Amino acid sequence: MKVAIATLGCKVNQYETQAMEQELQKMGHEIVSSSEKADACIVNSCSVTAASDQKSRQMVHRLRREHPESIIALCGCYSQTHTVEARQLGVDLLSGSGNRKQFLQLLEQAVRERRPLEFIDSALRRREFEVLPAGGLTGRTRAMLKVEDGCSNFCSYCIIPYARGPVRSLPPEIAAVQATKLAAAGYREMIITGIEISSWGRDLGHGLTLIDLIETICAAVPGIRIRLGSLEPRTITEVFCKHAAMLPDLCPQFHLSLQSGCDATLRRMNRRYNTARYLESVELLKSHFRRPAITTDLITGFPGETEEEFQETLEFIQKCGFARMHIFPYSIRPGTPAAAMEQIPKSIREERARRANAVAADMRRDYLESCVGDVYPVLFEEPRDSGKFFGHAPNYAEVFADGENLHNQTWPVRITGTDGIVLYGEIGGEEN
Repeated sequence: MKVAIATLGCKVNQYETQAMEQELQKMGHEIVSSSEKADACIVNSCSVTAASDQKSRQMVHRLRREHPESIIALCGCYSQTHTVEARQLGVDLLSGSGNRKQFLQLLEQAVRERRPLEFIDSALRRREFEVLPAGGLTGRTRAMLKVEDGCSNFCSYCIIPYARGPVRSLPPEIAAVQATKLAAAGYREMIITGIEISSWGRDLGHGLTLIDLIETICAAVPGIRIRLGSLEPRTITEVFCKHAAMLPDLCPQFHLSLQSGCDATLRRMNRRYNTARYLESVELLKSHFRRPAITTDLITGFPGETEEEFQETLEFIQKCGFARMHIFPYSIRPGTPAAAMEQIPKSIREERARRANAVAADMRRDYLESCVGDVYPVLFEEPRDSGKFFGHAPNYAEVFADGENLHNQTWPVRITGTDGIVLYGEIGGEEN
């Protein structure tokens, strides 16, 4: 049969969609785009915000309208956390965020029998990591390697622990095997991803932590870039940094989730660190790596945030000197403790996001300007209309340089300038 998959949400969802595509192909089926005729259409849904719920519902309605004869299947976090609501969409197959292989078997059954099917487990009772095939999109230079699922932090604004269940880890020996296969397939960079990779190993009972896993993967695929997904700030310790700094293939870009630069707000968020601990992590990274790119997420207008608290956040992010920030006005997530707190008007949430973005733009420009004159090994990805080739430096800065047929090749590039958004350079020179 022909199957089209629409994916919403995070990198983990993208990874799992790619895994389902591989499984479907092994089962003898063909993957097609949503614009083509399909026997079945899958929506891999997201539920991180109420807006994500709406987008998931809209995608179901759109595919039903565009493919009236197709089996419509819904899986993912939205159907896991809002099962009753999802049933009202009238899909042919309803499943949750787990057991993807069984979901695909049910998809075959739904197409064969043309009757509604449903299977949704209890996410909070999951104890085993579902091993799925690692991979990436055809023609891409990098692939994702999912090593962890679930989260046990229960931040007051987040529903994901209920959607994904507790922490489950991919055993290190299996991670090494999957990384080796990705390298053999031609990928030059791997992104270590999961719902909360900082908690990797907690459930395995052998005392290993994330840095042990990273060392294992780097040893399995020497010469392949390893890039980390989002990290909890408390992951960054002296021991972590000393070991990480000895890994030549580990990219010096660290995404440390912040959310707020005010301790009072962090407490309301039920985050497990304060600004002092966060700043300690930033300073540790800067002391062990040469000009690391430290990136983060920030929520503005969280319930109860005063103007004074927001000013604390603005001052704190400048103290950290981020290379890049993702800034979002707070979005109410029904079913979480934060949804019952005193809400900030939407206009103020958005206005604070604009102010924070202005500060973030200045920091990004400062960081990129500090790169001018240096030479970086750039992994090139694709040509652009400007006649230049586009790629990423190890610090994840976007780099443009003149060249032809550079796809999936790494070349030293001397950085000659920046527009505050990307870097420009010339191929050649000795790497820093």
